[in-house]
Amino acid sequence: MKPPKIISAQVIGDRTLLIEFSQNEFKKYDISQLLNKEMFDPLRTPSFFKNFKIESGGYGLVWNEDIDISEYELWKNGVSLKDGESQHSIAMTIF
Repeated sequence: MKPPKIISAQVIGDRTLLIEFSQNEFKKYDISQLLNKEMFDPLRTPSFFKNFKIESGGYGLVWNEDIDISEYELWKNGVSLKDGESQHSIAMTIF
């Protein structure tokens, strides 16, 4: 099965993204496991981490020409929201 495409994404913590996929499903993705790899070191800086774009077509998140995360990685290793947990309530916890 092909992973759904990314519709939207936002930072909801120092190391966590909230991603909306094309099948109207939301997942949280913690980047902590990626920080063991040197190429992802810039994501440790909050201002850099918050400055990403959704790749055209929803195929991933892109920070620069060296750092991106595919929709497959985000879908496969993201955590689905729990029952009763909404994307709105999660987004509001960051304020």
